[in-house]
Amino acid sequence: MRKDDRAEIGRTGLWVSRLGLGGAPLAGLYQGVSDEQAARVVNTYLGHGLGFFDTAPLYGSGVSETRLGTVLSARVGDARLARDGGTDGAARGDVRETFVTAPVRTDGRASFVLATKVGRLLVPNPSRDQDVWSDDLPPVGPVFDYSYDGTLRSLEESLGRLGLDRVDILHIHDPDNHYDEAMKGSYRALLRLRDEGVIRAVGVGMNQAKMLARFAVEGDFDCFLCAGRYTLVDHTALKRLLPLCEERNISLIIGGPYNSGILAQGAVEGAKFDYRKAPPHIVEKVRRVEEVCTRHGTPLKAAALQFPLAHPAVAAVIPGARSPEEVDENMRMFEFEIPADFWTELRDEGLIPDAAPTPA
Repeated sequence: MRKDDRAEIGRTGLWVSRLGLGGAPLAGLYQGVSDEQAARVVNTYLGHGLGFFDTAPLYGSGVSETRLGTVLSARVGDARLARDGGTDGAARGDVRETFVTAPVRTDGRASFVLATKVGRLLVPNPSRDQDVWSDDLPPVGPVFDYSYDGTLRSLEESLGRLGLDRVDILHIHDPDNHYDEAMKGSYRALLRLRDEGVIRAVGVGMNQAKMLARFAVEGDFDCFLCAGRYTLVDHTALKRLLPLCEERNISLIIGGPYNSGILAQGAVEGAKFDYRKAPPHIVEKVRRVEEVCTRHGTPLKAAALQFPLAHPAVAAVIPGARSPEEVDENMRMFEFEIPADFWTELRDEGLIPDAAPTPA
């Protein structure tokens, strides 16, 4: 893998970095992250010449969008100033001096691709359960709303938090128990936005493969974000979803390539899988994968990032990061040269299916 690799989203003409940046950790997933630290993460990723970001209103009750937007909107503003010949530091605003340290390009908005999601609106809720998020979040909480009007309102509010005038990809977020409402409301709204050129691509983002396959059959989608269901140790999406995506030219974006942590930490006590403590059979499977990694001098993280990308339907993986060091490590793991014998042994040991493509 090379960091300048790109893939097209469906047939949209929209090209993305194959190594993206997931926005949940920017909002304090599992542990707190400061505004400054989040900005350093985004700028470190941009500094590698990459530019595919995924976020959502749900992530930290809007904090992920706000923190991501602080950097990206200033980047666009700097490009506009560069084109217009502006030099007034005050016009840029103090926040630019604090947070924007990546090299400024004059292509501005064209230098990155941004995806966010609809299906949850944020409402005041001082007693909200923080769940997996850090305790220092704003006193608002999400409510499901897949209506047509609610979808348009969600986009408007996201743009306000981001400080941008558009996003490129909109996903219907986690409609597990709301399929009909999502198709009658959000889906129609997203089709209109795509037809009018407001967005480039229509998608769905979920932690399951079965319903995504139904969306593939019954709708006109450009991409899906599938979190955790096509990874080094979970191949759920391989049987039906991935063939459908390949057949219908729907690009799959793989979220959670580390399966919530166990494919980054390894088979250690307390490792998380699918947002909870990993069950014994998963811990054992990861342990066996680690043994193969050791024999071939291959980091577990490198195998986890690169495995999904071998499938022709997969456009990108979007690991999150909560520090610049994690961004740099993801970059190294993405480019790490894995010997072909490594994948052969995984297959021979029954750790990956025969039908799963592996990197060349």
